[in-house]
Amino acid sequence: MSNSQASIDTTLRDTIIATPDIVLEDRDLMRALVAANERAMGANIVDLRGIAMERLESRLERLEETHRSVIAAAYENLAGTNQIHRAILRMLDPVEFEGFLRDLGGDVADILRVDCVKLVLESREGGDIPSVRRLGEILSVAEPGFVSHYVTGGRNTPVRAVTLRQIHQADAQVYGEVASWIRSEACLVLDLGPGRLPGLLVLGAEDPELFTPQHGTDLLGFFGGVFERSMRRWLS
Repeated sequence: MSNSQASIDTTLRDTIIATPDIVLEDRDLMRALVAANERAMGANIVDLRGIAMERLESRLERLEETHRSVIAAAYENLAGTNQIHRAILRMLDPVEFEGFLRDLGGDVADILRVDCVKLVLESREGGDIPSVRRLGEILSVAEPGFVSHYVTGGRNTPVRAVTLRQIHQADAQVYGEVASWIRSEACLVLDLGPGRLPGLLVLGAEDPELFTPQHGTDLLGFFGGVFERSMRRWLS
């Protein structure tokens, strides 16, 4: 063999001949071989097969990235579903209304990983109600029309069952003393049954990215549906 030719280790050569798949499955190695082949052919020759390989490789990389994204989204959705189920089961445990509400700000909030949970009920009687005084950290009473005004920001738009948004200045009527550090919220509008004014369940978070309009609302919609049915039972 002349000095101008590169030699290859005998053991490595035998390994490649015995198991060529180790070369074919190594992208970097195959890319180096294709590039060497193009240089050997010269600048005036177009290697259509090499171009096709590059395009197929690029498409494969995009497919693999999509596959990873789909798998990650599926795991995230499964984790969210389990989280909502656990919160609902805990919410259904109490046998008294006050315990039901107190658990919202305790175990249920912890399971949902939110910093606070607030319940607002519209009433024509005002807020001087014994249960409101006892549960003021969770429950507050507002005048009729408050829920729709709060959720829509006073705009003439439809009231959605679930609204996710980032906020810069939280409403003290809803959040009380913790309003200053709430940066995102989920607003769940409650239908409490015929003849009753609506309610609002608010999940507040210090993290501004926990609730944004880009997030899905299906799981929270399901949670809100279970909650409002539980409230109907307590209020009956």
